Amino acid sequence: MEHKSLGVIGGMGPKATSVFFDKVIEHTAADRDQEHINMIILNHVTLPDRTSVILSGQGELFLEAIEKDFKLLELAGAAHIAIPCNTSHYFYDQMQEMTTVPIINMVDETLKAIHAKYGDNSKIGILATTGTINSGVYKAGCESYNMKLHEPNEAIQELVMDIIYNQVKSNLEVDPAVLEGIINELVYQEGCNCVIIACTELSCIPINKQTMEISIDAMQVLVDQSIVRSGKQTITEI
Repeated sequence: MEHKSLGVIGGMGPKATSVFFDKVIEHTAADRDQEHINMIILNHVTLPDRTSVILSGQGELFLEAIEKDFKLLELAGAAHIAIPCNTSHYFYDQMQEMTTVPIINMVDETLKAIHAKYGDNSKIGILATTGTINSGVYKAGCESYNMKLHEPNEAIQELVMDIIYNQVKSNLEVDPAVLEGIINELVYQEGCNCVIIACTELSCIPINKQTMEISIDAMQVLVDQSIVRSGKQTITEI
């Protein structure tokens, strides 16, 4: 299979981009440097905050700022583009119109994987920024797969936002048990079949194996798709 270069628009946030890069390396079946993926990473940290522009109705600020990134990746020869930020996928259609290079749809690929495992009428929890939830991208996606999205109550959502913005983005140490407790509550108390980890900042937090089994990390889905579409195998395929 032809080996293709992967373009990455990162910086949303920088730590999440670093974790994405590490995960691609860790999950690519490779025994030497030359067997890994060629990647062009744009760590565009000055992009406007996605949650802020969505909630304020100023999405054009984000779109205007990101447009040049697609041109740079086209010139660099990227065959596919990965954007490790769930909230940005609210603008997926507009972003795809900016480039001829296919953008991997992190949201749709995640829901496709969930539907394949849990089927119709599944109840799916979500942990994400308020921007992602209010954008409706996961809700609409769930409906298209005949699944129901279960959004956290106000108290849980406030806690999730605190973890994302005041802990991970602030580079503070996070207690994984807090995130694990939220996921367990959504599954065992509120009846969700599984919980989507739908914020790449939350993907930076290592959770235990038991909690991983009742959740699906959208970043990991993006990692796997990035590897496969670049003509490589993931370690799970071996």
